[in-house]
Amino acid sequence: MSRFADFPEEGELVVCTVQNVKNFGAFVTLDEYGNKEGFVHVRDVATGWVKYIRDYIREGQKVVCKVLGVDASKGHIDLSLKSVNEHQRREKIQQWKNETKAEKLLEIVAERLGKTIEVCYDEFGMSLIDSFGTLYAAFEQCAANENALEENEFKGSWTKIFVEVARENVTPPFVQISGILELKCPAPDGVDKIRQAILTGMEGTEDRIKVQYVGAPRYRVVVSAPDYKTAEEELREVTSNMIVSIKECGGEGDFHRDSK
Repeated sequence: MSRFADFPEEGELVVCTVQNVKNFGAFVTLDEYGNKEGFVHVRDVATGWVKYIRDYIREGQKVVCKVLGVDASKGHIDLSLKSVNEHQRREKIQQWKNETKAEKLLEIVAERLGKTIEVCYDEFGMSLIDSFGTLYAAFEQCAANENALEENEFKGSWTKIFVEVARENVTPPFVQISGILELKCPAPDGVDKIRQAILTGMEGTEDRIKVQYVGAPRYRVVVSAPDYKTAEEELREVTSNMIVSIKECGGEGDFHRDSK
């Protein structure tokens, strides 16, 4: 986490607050690095000739910049605004918001444990970051799965409090994938057998699986899960069960994923 580093690394994306805009460039502070000062030269503000710099960057604005160079001895950080595309900007801002929220949640955990946040980082916070990638990811996984810490071999009296805070404050992450299922049955009661095959395949997963009628004999199967791997496995298992069930009734079935 950046709060433990003195300076960013070259090539890193950083969230900045614009402090002072001049014709030759803009002075900013780096939100994730103790408000250290950085500079965006006018040539790095936008592609092409910049006639009015304030058309691109203004005081008080939150921007995402790419680190071009760092001179720690002089405290100089050179940044580029034009090197960050819109997708990178949105992704970085969301990551920054998530980690800001995670730190506030860890403060709640620390308060309930009667410890300082620094002690919590030392005792388990940094280990969580190493294991889950980010502190927010640890809270997300605990919100989705109360056994996430135990499954990652974390133990201690703090784990119960951590999970409680996660489940109180974080919405579990979910992804959705879908595919088209074709079910046919020539029997006189074929429609009923198809309906039963679908219900059999969905058994025990009704909260995560939705089947939408597209037009005979096609149905869209939609799966919601915490991650793509789990979603793919569940979609494959559910549709396989539906196909097996309809074949047992003398029908036939086929499944294919929605095209990307």
